[in-house]
Amino acid sequence: MVNGLMWLLGCQLVGEVVVRLTDLPVPGPVVGMAVLLVLLQVRRSGDDATVVRAADGLLRHLQLLFVPAGVGVVAYLAVIRDDLVPISVAMLGSWLAGLLVVGWSARLLTRDHGEAAAGPGEPEGAGR
Repeated sequence: MVNGLMWLLGCQLVGEVVVRLTDLPVPGPVVGMAVLLVLLQVRRSGDDATVVRAADGLLRHLQLLFVPAGVGVVAYLAVIRDDLVPISVAMLGSWLAGLLVVGWSARLLTRDHGEAAAGPGEPEGAGR
């Protein structure tokens, strides 16, 4: 498991270094996840079991990673109270935008799949 944690932390470190050197507007851990994905795809061997075991161990305790965010909310409660309307509008707007994009994507994917399932000249529901 220690070897898997070293892989995870090493990829995060590489992501942080890449972001600092290139001044990318992306968080270092996101770049690190992309590096880890590339490494896991390139390796394609059974050695990634240590990384999976370490990741599963972290995911089992994921709720602990939300504690700092909760403390931040409590610490800045006065600021949040002062800007409650813009924060609420931003949260509602981002939720609605995400919902629309997911719905639009699902509709495009199912429409393409539905046309492929129905044979040529058959209506969508007439096939299988």
